[in-house]
Amino acid sequence: MKNDEPTVGRRVLLRTAVFLALAGAATGVIDFGGGTGTAGPEAPGGAPGPGQGPGTGPGPAAGSGPAAGAPGARALPDKAYRLQPMTAEVPARPPAVKPAVRTRPLLALPSGPSTASAMVLTFDDGPDPRYTPAVLDTLARYGVHAMFFVCGEMATDNRDLLRRIAAEGHAIGNHTWTHPHIPKLSRPALASEIGRTSEVVQQTTGEAPLWFRAPYGEWNRAAFEIGAELGMEPLAWTVDSLDWTEPGTAPIVSRILKGAAPGVIVLSHDAGGDRTQSVRALGSYLPQLLARGYRMTLPALPPR
Repeated sequence: MKNDEPTVGRRVLLRTAVFLALAGAATGVIDFGGGTGTAGPEAPGGAPGPGQGPGTGPGPAAGSGPAAGAPGARALPDKAYRLQPMTAEVPARPPAVKPAVRTRPLLALPSGPSTASAMVLTFDDGPDPRYTPAVLDTLARYGVHAMFFVCGEMATDNRDLLRRIAAEGHAIGNHTWTHPHIPKLSRPALASEIGRTSEVVQQTTGEAPLWFRAPYGEWNRAAFEIGAELGMEPLAWTVDSLDWTEPGTAPIVSRILKGAAPGVIVLSHDAGGDRTQSVRALGSYLPQLLARGYRMTLPALPPR
């Protein structure tokens, strides 16, 4: 049986090692670097942790490695810190400043030196692939910008045009989703009309509209309140081209040239019917306005 003696000896050693490891785990004494130490938090610089003053705790065993806290010792890290909240506070995002709720829409640019020769061209009801591209081409030819009050149902079907409008530096306003008569809508229905349109504009261009215009110029308190809640100012117009009546190109041109004045906001359309006359009229009155010294500009948001 002499051949079994080495095997028996190794079994005894293994059992002893397992026993010692279990005992160490039960008493909280674990060796990570050839020595022993008491598990628990360690003060900075290797100083004793709470309850570990001089002379307390088990001392180093004979023949063992360095004691806990000594160079070369590695104490079990305290995992309790993982459950603690982070001390650094995340700075709160400042709330968006919403415009005041108005009782009437803005009708013209504010008077002043910066608007002495300024006018605003606006186009409603689009974008329409039959007419909007021609309007954009004419504006680009003369290097001017305009405002496009879009309807959500048109915008969602013509997102490429919506992106082009924004990319060429024009302003995009909210003109509801289906161009309804606002006074006939419930407040939830109106909120949906306005909110969905702002959403599709933001999804497509990356920016929500900052201006709102009521279809037919039919404003009520709910329209002002919902528009303000969505961060928009209400904008109407000063000169109505009446192009929506399709009176012919010459009457549209005559009406706009006659109404031209500093601070004027002109209403035209690039959708909602046959807008061939509107497109032709723009090509006629725009160069004449510029020749008279007028600047086509975009309105600045009033102070909030």
